[in-house]
Amino acid sequence: MKGLELSRAFYEQCGRPMLEERFPELLPRLAVGLFGSGSECFGYDDAVSRDHDFEPGFCIFLPEEDAVDRRSEFLLERAYAGLPKEFCGVRRERVLPVGGARHGVLRTAEFFTAMLGSPGGVLSTEQWLTLPEYALAEATNGEVFYDPWGEVTAIRAALGRYPEDIRRKRLAGRLLLMEQSGQYNYPRCLAHGEAAAAQLALAEFVKNALSVIFLLNGRYQPYYKWSFRALRELPELAEAERPLALLLAGGDPARSAGEKAEAVEEVARSVVRVLTEQRLTEGTGSDLERHAYAVNDRIRDGTIRNLHILAAV
Repeated sequence: MKGLELSRAFYEQCGRPMLEERFPELLPRLAVGLFGSGSECFGYDDAVSRDHDFEPGFCIFLPEEDAVDRRSEFLLERAYAGLPKEFCGVRRERVLPVGGARHGVLRTAEFFTAMLGSPGGVLSTEQWLTLPEYALAEATNGEVFYDPWGEVTAIRAALGRYPEDIRRKRLAGRLLLMEQSGQYNYPRCLAHGEAAAAQLALAEFVKNALSVIFLLNGRYQPYYKWSFRALRELPELAEAERPLALLLAGGDPARSAGEKAEAVEEVARSVVRVLTEQRLTEGTGSDLERHAYAVNDRIRDGTIRNLHILAAV
């Protein structure tokens, strides 16, 4: 059973009856679900994932104190701690990861402040431009099992995708970095005889290409170790996995320079195709620098458009 399924089953069979029996007056103000850090919140957990921070668990989200006071919070914490210590053959552990509690009783405002710097999910332009994509992915992944109060669902809905001008600014910067690393610096590093630097240039190209692909799909890119896993689920450009993986392959970069240069151009052409389909550029050819500035020029908000093209990377 995957972690998210385990969480929902643990809530339905153990958590929900406890809440209905002991806290019926609080139920209309609570939200329950599982999202945030952890492979199980993305549905990417497997047997390897169970070696740390894996247990039956869920989150009970509380609104501000005027709706649910501190004493009720304390009683909920005790009741949650008293749930069965094992479920479906998986033991509950005292999980205290570096990033803080992943399960249990949490204040909604404190959770989103810790994750995004905003208690209600309302982000400033600066926050939209600078927050790591993985933080937004973790704020909107997983599932909400129960939310009659509606606060958690509303926050997640507001964070569901980038505002269009922010998406374009991020795209423009990442496209420019793709060009600088893969189309410009990779062959120049090889010409200088700097094979290791050439491989670093390819790694930078792959990193920025992945970001571009997620942005073109209107999805937040998860933490880097899950980026290729998530790429396979995307409706656009999932086929880029093969050339991107080739660029990260080991061996002497000079020996396979032609093959890797062609992989760079293959990814660039695919990206330009989708940029054109989304009417983010009208140019032809795979020169990504030109397309980066075309995307930037189509940003409607003048303040965002006039920021440095790399302001969002």
